[in-house]
Amino acid sequence: MDGLIQLDFTRLLWAVGLMAVAIGLSSWQQLGLGWSLAIATLRTIVQLVAVGYFLAIVFAWRNPLAVLAVILVMLTIAAVVARNRISKKLSRLLPLIWASLLASTALTLAYTSLLVIRPETWYEPRYLVPLAGIILGNAMNAASIAGDRLHSTMQNSRVEIETHLSLGATPKQAIANYRREAVKAGLIPTLNAMMVVGIVTLPGIITGQLLSGVNPLDAALYQMLIMFILAFSTLLTAILVTYGLSRQCFNSAAQLVLP
Repeated sequence: MDGLIQLDFTRLLWAVGLMAVAIGLSSWQQLGLGWSLAIATLRTIVQLVAVGYFLAIVFAWRNPLAVLAVILVMLTIAAVVARNRISKKLSRLLPLIWASLLASTALTLAYTSLLVIRPETWYEPRYLVPLAGIILGNAMNAASIAGDRLHSTMQNSRVEIETHLSLGATPKQAIANYRREAVKAGLIPTLNAMMVVGIVTLPGIITGQLLSGVNPLDAALYQMLIMFILAFSTLLTAILVTYGLSRQCFNSAAQLVLP
């Protein structure tokens, strides 16, 4: 079986040529995206080269504290991004999202490492770091979508919620339907991906493994694992975020206090 074809500098220049063509198309169609595409291209190159060198050091070092530090940095960045997409006015939202991402990521990684992959050491970076990155990226999106949906729906439905409260409903009962729909919204990207994986799309994991020469069946099995991981972690994250957000939006007297 052939191994991975190494991408040297010349081949990468040809790859950058795709972005040059994209910038040219944008200018031709007067879309105004040329500068944005150029900045995105530059950031992609710088960020991925830096990450590549940094992870090479972490992988070679194989120190559990270094691996955990990398994951915590990724988690914090994901929490900040998700908070910014929902609302900056809720002062306790960032700790809520951070804790939700931590819980879903830790539980998913523990289950996968102990029962499925079972590496020689629990902190094996070649497994832990990529899996954590995949989980956090998708959990961040689920938190953003579910949290934003619930927050915006509650803002637009103040009268209905306060009516339910005045009729004797608890805060949990008053927003039960809104929270349920928010959780469903957070799961839409994951569910859509699961419905067409292998038929319409070949996700990054299986594509990368196929390019590196892994047996297609083995690549498919790993992709199957990834999809199950994402389904669980995104669902748990959406549930935790919407539950915590709903509690923050009511005071001790069961009054709606949305900013």
